[in-house]
Order: sequence, then structure tokens, then C-alpha cells
Amino acid sequence: MDPIPADDGAGARPPGEHALLDLGFPARPRPAPSSARRFPDGGAWRTELPSCEGPAVLAAVLEESERLAVPLHRISQGSGVWMLTDAEIGEMVSGCADRDIELCLFLGPRGSWEPGAGARAYPGSGPRARGRDQLAQCVEDAERATALGVRSLLVADEGVLWTLHRMRAAGRLPADTTFKVSALVGPVNPASFGVWERLGADSVNVPSDLTIAQLAEIRALSAAPMDFYVEAPDDLGGYVRLYDAAELIRCGAPIYLKFGLRNAPGIYPVGRHLLTAAVESGRERVRRGRLVLDTLDRLGAADGMSPAGSRDPGPLQRFPLNT
Repeated sequence: MDPIPADDGAGARPPGEHALLDLGFPARPRPAPSSARRFPDGGAWRTELPSCEGPAVLAAVLEESERLAVPLHRISQGSGVWMLTDAEIGEMVSGCADRDIELCLFLGPRGSWEPGAGARAYPGSGPRARGRDQLAQCVEDAERATALGVRSLLVADEGVLWTLHRMRAAGRLPADTTFKVSALVGPVNPASFGVWERLGADSVNVPSDLTIAQLAEIRALSAAPMDFYVEAPDDLGGYVRLYDAAELIRCGAPIYLKFGLRNAPGIYPVGRHLLTAAVESGRERVRRGRLVLDTLDRLGAADGMSPAGSRDPGPLQRFPLNT
């Protein structure tokens, strides 16, 4: 591959390259291609704060995001709709609406929390809905959440996603409901990413061990927003990609940068017995977000963030509904 200078013309400064060139190191290899795709608002990237497990955690996260000036486009939760009361969901909907932040709740029933041994013997099957009953329970969760004002749902099963997409198209769920594919089942190649998009996904979480070149390959095929843990929880690999944030944006746009946290206690499903850990982990995730934003600013890559309140994924490709 042809070498390139320290500034490849994309605007961002590659960290440390100026010093290495001065010391006589050869120039870096030519990078993966930039993405020309953008969100409908013109932004290249948005932010997401995951694992916000209930109103108490949300209150702490919102307070910390204001204190540290960390803008949040989306706040997501992992324990599931079924682990929240109507009042708790209402409080979270109201809190996010007041700050113009999208609230995304996970559909709760999944294989890892039911009696079947397969979900434990084969971890890849754990997040999926097992049998007709769990499919129906996910539908119940979706109907309940949207009735309470939630407009973004986190999905970890292809069949559940296709069913909910059909319901949305038929008017059984609000037309502005969006579906986010969980990191628990994230695709690792362009074809599988495209399948999730066509099944109804409005954003798709890809694993944080993918290379920048692999992200560019996915982006070349699909316009669906990508969700990416800049810092991944331990059960998702524990990767810390802080210095890659600028390249993630350049090659993966449109992309949500997720502020995860490694070395944190497991809190799913959350409850009062885990409240302190959940709250403090939430605060630390916001601080991790500040680190990402500071790094982007130092490298000259902080421009291009979507305006506050943006949530439209733009026009996406879908399978025909009559198939």
C-alpha cells in the first residue's frame, strides 16, 4: 500500500504521527476509505450512554452529563422493559424528553434467563427469544413500552425484529418507533449487517473488535447507522478504542459512539440490591464519554456531531413485507 503523510486530508490528526515522522519513521500505510454517508441532519456521529438501568441511574447520568458537558443523543437500558414498573418507565420517558434524548429499552424475555440449557451451553443463542412464548412476550413488552411513550426498542433476535417491523408497518406499533440491534448478536461482515437492516433495524451494534477496514467494508454496503462501544464491557471483550474514535467516525459514519465501561460489576437484571453499583457505573460511563470527546477535540475530529435531539436514522433498505 502507498504511504501517506501524517495528515491524510480527512481533517483529523493521527495521534503521535508528527513525532514519528520527525524521527525518521516511514509514513503510515494508506487508510481505509472514508464514509460519505451521514445522518439525515447532516451529522456524522451521535452519542449513546448504555446500561442506564432505571430512574435513579438516569437521574445520576443526566446530572453528570450536564456537569461534564457530555451531550447524549440516546440513553439505553439492558435489563428489559419487563423489569420496570409503568411508573418507572414513565419517569424515564419524561426525564429523557425533558433533555431531548432518545430512550431505548431492551425487550426483556430472552434465552439466557429461562430454564433451557442451550442458552448456557451455546452462548450465542442466549440473547434470542426461545419458542413462541418468548416471541410473544417480546411483542407484549414492545406494545407496553410504546403505549407508555417509549419510541426506541433494543432487540437481540432476528425473528423478534422482523415481527416488530411488520407490526410497525401495519400500524400496530407507532410509525416513529425505531429498533436497535443489540451488541449481544452484532454482525461481523457486510452481508449479515445488511440482513439486520432489511429485517427492520434502524441501527445495528457491531462488535468492538472489528478493525477500521472491516467497518469501512460494512459501510460501503449499508447506510444503516452503526452502534459501536468505544469502550466495551468485559462480557463483550473489554476493548478500549479511545484513540480509534476519530477513525471510527471517519470510516463508520453515520455512527453512534457508545460510552461503555470495563471492570464494572454485572448488573443485569438490576434491582435495589445493585443500585449503588448501577448508579456509580452510570456516572463513570459519562466520564468515559468526556474522555472520548476530549480526545476527538485534541485530534481535530470533534466536528460533525448531530444536533441535540436527533434520532432519525434516514431511509433504509427493507425486505418486502409480503415475503
